[in-house]
Amino acid sequence: MANPWANLGVDLHLEPAGTGGLRRGLTDALRDAVRTGRLAPGTRLPSSRSLAGDLGIARNTVAEAYADLVAEGWLTARQGSGTRVAERAVIPPAVDAPRRRPPGRPAYSLVPGTPDLAAFPRTEWLKAARRALATAPFDALGYGDPRGRPELRTALAGYLARVRGVRADPGTIMITAGFSHALRVLGTLLRARGVRSVAVEWARRTGALVLEDDYDGEFRYDRQPVGALQGLDPGRVVHLGTTSKSLAPGLRLGWMVLPPSLVEEAAAAKGRIDTVGVLDQLTLAEFLTSGAYDRHVRSARLRYRRRRDALAAAVAERAPGVRVTGIAAGLHAVLRLPPGSEQSVVQAATWQGLALHGLSHHRHPGALAEPADALVVGYGTPPDSAWAGALEALCRALP
Repeated sequence: MANPWANLGVDLHLEPAGTGGLRRGLTDALRDAVRTGRLAPGTRLPSSRSLAGDLGIARNTVAEAYADLVAEGWLTARQGSGTRVAERAVIPPAVDAPRRRPPGRPAYSLVPGTPDLAAFPRTEWLKAARRALATAPFDALGYGDPRGRPELRTALAGYLARVRGVRADPGTIMITAGFSHALRVLGTLLRARGVRSVAVEWARRTGALVLEDDYDGEFRYDRQPVGALQGLDPGRVVHLGTTSKSLAPGLRLGWMVLPPSLVEEAAAAKGRIDTVGVLDQLTLAEFLTSGAYDRHVRSARLRYRRRRDALAAAVAERAPGVRVTGIAAGLHAVLRLPPGSEQSVVQAATWQGLALHGLSHHRHPGALAEPADALVVGYGTPPDSAWAGALEALCRALP
């Protein structure tokens, strides 16, 4: 069953249409979007390969639908300029509806917290899964060590030492089902020790335990990566990482590099058996050792840097009163707004069909100081085919 939605600047609903199947359904959906003005004249459409990937259908199906609409005069196709919506009169909807209303489903999302899920390396991941399963020992499918599979802990020890400067051996690494799971394990451990609250400010002096969330260590753009804090004091720092930003949060794969003194307590807090999927652990181990993970991260870093640069350039040109900050690393930027404008900008983005978070969305309810007016823009979230449209919608909403 084909994916019924694609981010093409509009909500594009795709259903098989009679004997014409998916090609007819796609042709009808695009024609209707052009006819009603939801795809404006001059809009450049994604390549047939890109749109096919988002919709989960064959590239030829998209190419044939484009060709049909070019022949009908709805689209134009020129060498070097791609496929665009033809210049023609827009027929308004038959019903007398308000011109602008909040959409039921956003056409775009710049909500932070996820990478481009359409860019997940499915082919390479499948190859790694096949190799891992073919070579896995029989006992790998049984109840395992609560620290996780030794293959993955060994691969992570080598990778983190090489890329992040982490000082670890496989015995001090614990595999978790993401960052939240790691925090729950640590919370259980600290409760058992009688710790009821934690506050850290120059922890070495106070003897506190430091939790290092290395969520964006692999995505630094303008300078050499900063080594992990854990490398300075492995006996006091718990280094935490996941694949949620580098690959996909749905994998539910994370890890902790623990001080040696905490390993046994953490294993007891996690439970007597491994609770993270063994096959996914073995696949990630193969993905790391084969070099596929490094190649994917390099490609993703280049793609996200281009998006970040496009965001900064567009805001500077279209909204010079807005300042773009927090762009040295990660997958989101903070746009500083004029005082008192955050809520109106978020509302304007909603009218543009754009899901967007203001900085106040991330404010703790108990915080005393009011945050500055700003947006938190997740430029890693949209698929490639929707990035240009999402950026345009953002610029239209800015003051």
